[in-house]
Amino acid sequence: MVAIHRLTPRKVSTAKQGKYEDGGGLRLVVGASGSKKWVLRFSLKGKRREMGLGAYPTVSLGDARAMAAEYRQQAADGTDPIKARAVEPVRIPNFTTCAARYIRAHRKGWRNHKHQRQWVSTMKTYARPTIGDMSVDEISTEDILKILKPIWNTKTETAKRVQGRIENILDYASAYKWRDPNNPARWRGHLDKLLPKPSRVKNSRHHPAMPYQEVARFMEELRINQSMSALALRFLILTATRTSEVLKAEWAEIDLKTAVWTIPAERMKARREHRVPLTKESLAILGKTPKIHGNPYVFPGSRSNRPLSNMALLQLMRGMGYGVNEDRGDYVPHGFRSSFRDWSGEVSSYPRDVAEMALAHTIQNKVEAAYRRGDLFEKRRKMMDDWEAYLKPNANNSTAC
Repeated sequence: MVAIHRLTPRKVSTAKQGKYEDGGGLRLVVGASGSKKWVLRFSLKGKRREMGLGAYPTVSLGDARAMAAEYRQQAADGTDPIKARAVEPVRIPNFTTCAARYIRAHRKGWRNHKHQRQWVSTMKTYARPTIGDMSVDEISTEDILKILKPIWNTKTETAKRVQGRIENILDYASAYKWRDPNNPARWRGHLDKLLPKPSRVKNSRHHPAMPYQEVARFMEELRINQSMSALALRFLILTATRTSEVLKAEWAEIDLKTAVWTIPAERMKARREHRVPLTKESLAILGKTPKIHGNPYVFPGSRSNRPLSNMALLQLMRGMGYGVNEDRGDYVPHGFRSSFRDWSGEVSSYPRDVAEMALAHTIQNKVEAAYRRGDLFEKRRKMMDDWEAYLKPNANNSTAC
């Protein structure tokens, strides 16, 4: 008997041009462009037949196997599965099933697993109770408003994400002809006439930032603490980078000889590689962090082969009296980027673009972005040296560490 289920999800997702047999007549065909489709070969009354089962990843390995098993059984019973499928009524999924298919089809293009979890979580929390069991062709504008209205004014940012995600899922359903193209969750030209603009009701809450005039004193206090969390927080402040970028920094990204930390695109919010010039104190900090065999991270945590916890820097600041409802101010680690930006604008004489590049911000003007080729690295290096000097006003050009 010929073995079946020979392919694995990883083999399917990484397969290059060619034909790959799963067994039982099920085959994955990968074209020169990288497109992938499922094909089932079967015998009917002594004749070899072939039928397509759909494209990957819209049709997953599990889905393809389920369809192959059904169609093989029809052929074994003497029924032509190609003709039978042609007269089958279209099976319109409910919203939950459609959402799961959409997520499965698009998750490879998303930044990280966290983004995928957020999709699942928001649909489960907000959409499923109202429209989860509804057929996608029955969902109306009234149903969408039942989901959005209770949270539109109080959780505006979340509500807008929910709206956009439902809109994408229903567009996906329309593409498969499971519903008409008129999308009840569409914002432009539809829901924007029924709900107030998010900017009108959103209460933006930025990360609380320590005034730049207080950061030098904070750094002096922080230098006394030689814990891994304190070293990481100092490194974050000196480099004006994000918490996740620091905590997940790997030794392979850092060139100590040229004093450059290169953060790969997949770890950046804008999905572009970002070079960070390292100051003398930043390098001194790196000299104090241990290189642990088998652990690639610059700031290792207590767990084997893992970096510091996402909460490590926040907990450190709480222990120093900072945070929500704390005596010394509601400041958080991410806010130091704002502290740096305020310093650069009010104290330094560097152009705005240099500071924006240091923060790895995306150029909003498309024309300007098209002409901008460099990353102003040498100017940024001088800027970060001046930022370090500002944070050590009494250091007399010595590097404290």
